[in-house]
Amino acid sequence: MKRYLSSVIFMLCLCVASTSYAENAYRDYFITISDALMQSKQGQDEEAIQTLHTFAEQWAQITSTEKEAKAEVDTLLKETIAETDSTERIRLLGELSQALRTLNEAENPIDHNAQRAEFGEKFTPVMAAFDKALATKDHTLIEEAYRTFNVKWNQLERPVREQSIAMYGQIETQMAFIRIALSDDVPNYDDVDAQFDTLQQTIEDFIAGNDTAQAVEGTYTLQSLIADLQKARTAVDNEDFTAASEALKHFIIIWPQVEMAVSTRDGKLYTKIESTMPLLVSAVSKEQVDTAAVLQQIDEFETAIALLQDKTSYTFWDAALILLREGLEALLIILALVTFLKKANQTHMQKWVYMGAVMGILLSIVAAVAMSLLFRAESLNTSREIIEGYVGIVAAMMMLGVGIWLHRKSTVQQWNAYIERQMGHAISTQSVMAMAMISFLSVFREGAETVIFYVGIAPNMSTSQFLLGIVVAIVILVIVGWVLFTATVKIPIHRFFAVATVLIYALTFKIIGVSIHKLQLMNQLPTHVIDGWPVWSWLGFYPTVETCLGQGILIVFIMSAVVYKRKQKN
Repeated sequence: MKRYLSSVIFMLCLCVASTSYAENAYRDYFITISDALMQSKQGQDEEAIQTLHTFAEQWAQITSTEKEAKAEVDTLLKETIAETDSTERIRLLGELSQALRTLNEAENPIDHNAQRAEFGEKFTPVMAAFDKALATKDHTLIEEAYRTFNVKWNQLERPVREQSIAMYGQIETQMAFIRIALSDDVPNYDDVDAQFDTLQQTIEDFIAGNDTAQAVEGTYTLQSLIADLQKARTAVDNEDFTAASEALKHFIIIWPQVEMAVSTRDGKLYTKIESTMPLLVSAVSKEQVDTAAVLQQIDEFETAIALLQDKTSYTFWDAALILLREGLEALLIILALVTFLKKANQTHMQKWVYMGAVMGILLSIVAAVAMSLLFRAESLNTSREIIEGYVGIVAAMMMLGVGIWLHRKSTVQQWNAYIERQMGHAISTQSVMAMAMISFLSVFREGAETVIFYVGIAPNMSTSQFLLGIVVAIVILVIVGWVLFTATVKIPIHRFFAVATVLIYALTFKIIGVSIHKLQLMNQLPTHVIDGWPVWSWLGFYPTVETCLGQGILIVFIMSAVVYKRKQKN
């Protein structure tokens, strides 16, 4: 049973290899803190603690040269996890966020005054050009000037966002309201001029180092955006366009607090929301509202944000199932060899079977370490998430082959014929090396497959869930092995294979969906959202044309395998 520990050793190697990868990119940690904060405010204490445990598991791999600042984050994280009172936890989360920001600034010191001066030098001419266009009252010139203004802002906004999220949010909101005013059927240029004066003053305050903006009260997440869209949809359905406008404007106001959670996961969606949301507010403010078009856009945004909000994860059963399937085949092959030697009164040769298995374990560990190094290598010049997506697709293809193999062994006759072929090979060779080689190959092949499968799913589950799955699988395999070695009656193992086939196909379906979805989030694949369809992350189902196509192809393969087997049976 030592072979099964190789998978555990692999994950330990993977964890060790995952030290400060991606150069301490703390952006995701801020998002996680935000999620825990929202959960705590909504009374979801159990979910908040689980979110923090996930944070802690990932944070344990981070190293920093700023020891004191890092230690402060470590201490606050432990205190926050241990805190049972939600009010106190909310306070600690705020301190944790500030400590993390302090660490980030310590690791990446910036001359803020120089940044503001450089921003002012580059952006002041842009403001002057838009102000000049406004003076003409020429809508075409103003629209063109605003587009230039918006493009330049997107190029230069970073120092504003990093130095003051309140100033950044106020500027973004003021710009959105100018865009709304310009989209009216008959724009009121005096109002636009007044709004621009306010915007210009905010920008000049930032350049001067005066943080005059009022931070938006409350903590907001992707779910907050979805809630505003749902309110807007309900209002449009009821033809209460004033309420719809207010809901969409609230979306715009809180957007700067949440936009990083969108831009880091789907840049195209981020750009579309920024450009389209002001137009959507304008659309519901017109005398004749195109209800169908407005609802379609709201539904599209809601579905797309829900796809980002969803956090793909696997359970310990997913991890256990892989090891059960892979371990069982190796176990049964070794069992067949040992049983044959026992019946042939050649028990002294059994040691070669076990030696072959041990060699398979050792080489599996080597392959696991090599895979972990390759998986983490920065020389690949691509993100870890992209590699995970592609590896997941490869794993799904292998899982499909596994499922078909199981399917073919799910009858008594086919199973018995399989065992006879494996034993027959050893009988015909009469060679100790043949015995050892069969044992070695059975263990190593399953070990290599297990490595690939786990690389595809391990990044999307907690360490505790992953290790629990492996422990459960090992316990089950120990029990199955003991029963198989000691039972005097024939066990209908083919029936187990029939059930395992269904489970393997289901897991393959999930891995395909999760992997394609991950590649879509990394902009490696296009995303065509299917409006109105649900998101079922527990099944790996995401309502996009691409994920449905991949999973549809899988279903066709499965149905073909079923039909082929029935024809053979007949």
